[in-house]
Amino acid sequence: MRLILNVLWFIFGSGFVLAIGYGLAALICFVLIVTIPFGIASLRLAVYSLWPFGRTVVSRPGIGVASGLGNIIWVVVAGWWLALTHIVAGIALCVTIIGIPFGIANFKLVPVAFWPLGREIVELAD
Repeated sequence: MRLILNVLWFIFGSGFVLAIGYGLAALICFVLIVTIPFGIASLRLAVYSLWPFGRTVVSRPGIGVASGLGNIIWVVVAGWWLALTHIVAGIALCVTIIGIPFGIANFKLVPVAFWPLGREIVELAD
């Protein structure tokens, strides 16, 4: 079932578009050198948004103060509008019965889009 949902998400649920957007943001962050940690977080978001079903986001223990400060900068620069975009898309997708799983997947992306540093994407146990 996860495979079917992931394929449908990739084609119809904007998974491909999200992955390209996060990937471009990562490239820009890598070019600016100082923002490489944000680029790594953007790449994690790109991979997660490409294939979200069957995986979840967990907090890494002992992330430190630097990640917290980086997340505050992320929220001010990009996090709030990314999270808002996922919320609006999730609500729009939940209007139809077929779009409900895709809306839920967008809602799963909200916390990691808002606060990405210090989080890890893990596979769910079968």
